[in-house]
Parts: sequence; C-alpha cells; structure tokens
Amino acid sequence: MAEELKVVKGYMPFKGYKTWYRIVGENDLGRLPLLTIHGGPGNTHWYLRSLDELARKYHRQVIYYDQIGCGYSKAPSNPDMWSAELFEEELHELRRHLGLDHVHLLGQSWGGMLELQYATHRPSGVASMVVASSPADMDLWLSEALRLRSYLPHEMEEALAQADIDGDYERPEVKAASAEYYRRHVAAVPEAERPDNVRKPFADPIGDEVYHTMQGMSEFVVTGKLSHWSVVDKLADICIPTLVTSGTADEATPLISKQIVDGIPGAEWALLEGTHCVHLERVEEYNATVEEFLERHE
Repeated sequence: MAEELKVVKGYMPFKGYKTWYRIVGENDLGRLPLLTIHGGPGNTHWYLRSLDELARKYHRQVIYYDQIGCGYSKAPSNPDMWSAELFEEELHELRRHLGLDHVHLLGQSWGGMLELQYATHRPSGVASMVVASSPADMDLWLSEALRLRSYLPHEMEEALAQADIDGDYERPEVKAASAEYYRRHVAAVPEAERPDNVRKPFADPIGDEVYHTMQGMSEFVVTGKLSHWSVVDKLADICIPTLVTSGTADEATPLISKQIVDGIPGAEWALLEGTHCVHLERVEEYNATVEEFLERHE
C-alpha cells in the first residue's frame, strides 16, 4: 500500500482573485522544496502530479499551483489580462506568500518558458531549475512544429494546415490529424485515458481562453501574445544551475532544447525516450533524473 502523503491546499489572493496551490509531502533535512510551474498556457497542475513520487520516494516537498484563470484558480473571461508579465508576477508573489526563500523550480512547456523569463530577472534564492520540454524562442518552436507536422501523412498535414486558415477545427479529419500529431509528439497517452491522479477532472473554458490569447488557435500558429517571444539573447545572463529535460519524440525537439543548453552557462541536458509528456511516460526514470540533479544543488 502506497504511503499516504501529507497534502496541504490553499489559496493566495492575487489581482482580486485567488491562486490555488497544493503542497505535497515534507522535506527531509537538507532538502529544499520543488515548486512546479505547469504548461499550456492555460493548462493546470494535474498532469504534473507524477512528481508526487519525489515526495513519496525521496522525501522532498513538491508544490503545485494553477495559474490564474486556470483550473482551480478561477477568474472571469478577460483576454486583456493574460500575459507573460502577469504570470511572472504571480510566480513571484506565490514564492513570497508561501515563504519559499530557498527553492528549486521545475517548469514544463510554457511553465519552462515562464521560468526562463523569470530567471533572466535574477531572482534570489533559486537553488536550481529544471526546464522541462520548453523553448527559449517561439519562432523556433513554430518552425519545428511545422517540420514535425510535415512528417504526418499528406492528407493529415493538409487538414491541419487548412484548419489554421479557415478556423474550423471541428471537422473529423482535422480532429483525427490533431490526435495523431499529439500521439506522436505531445503525449503517448491522451489525457482522457490517463489515470485519475494525473487527469484534469473538469472542462476549463477560461483556461482555453488563456491558451488562445497567449498562443493562438493551435500548435501550428502563434498569433497570440507569445508571438515572437524570446529570451535567447538573455540566456547567458542566467546564473541558476539548470537541467533541461526533453523526450526523443518531443515537440520540444533536440534543436529547441540544445538552444537552451548552449545558451545557459553550465546547463545540463537529459534526453529521455518519450514525447512532450515524457515525465508521465518514464515516471521512475524521470523523477530519479530530476532528484539526482536537485541533490547536487541544494
């Protein structure tokens, strides 16, 4: 029987709304907590809960939160509000609210982008950070997504390209093509088929709005506020010990990951067999890789 972990949940006041958080486990002496930052933009913390095993197996406290407008951090429709600056401010405030003066960070996908942006502003007390399947440059991300899409069967690539032109993503052929791309490069197991503990349990229309506002209507267009977002020119200024993780079939391709590894002095890279959600597909190996890195940078 799995050990029952201590779980504390709460809210932080933020911008007139509330940011929800979940704290799992307790730290052994000498271990610092790990604050995780989910992707999307507009996703929730649920798919990162495989990191609970860091608390169970290695006795390291793991902290999750739903970014404002996402999941349990409810907010009304407000496209003007969503921005990289807003979410960075929220991250800063959450650290202060929870007293995380000394902490490790792990950001996945968009969460890693946010983490990189935050790191360029020289935050104090960050012992190390894990950049999980994230880009440092959205133009490169888009060009690589289009390259990966070109490997789909021709009719699937055409269906996805046409949807980005006419905006009709409900056609059966578009849904089928999108599902195939996601299976190859985003998640080997679709969210609807995942175990309950790592599956978002409800629809999240405001979270969807966050995605469409920040990214665009699909993985193959960046028409939102993250268009041309880049921290490549600032990577050399990051002095936080950094581990980049990614999957062999990840939409965060080796070229994307290498750009970060080459840019941040002393950065390390763990390439594991899997997709964009390699942390869900190689749970034991992934968590052991992360923990070994964290222990070297307490």
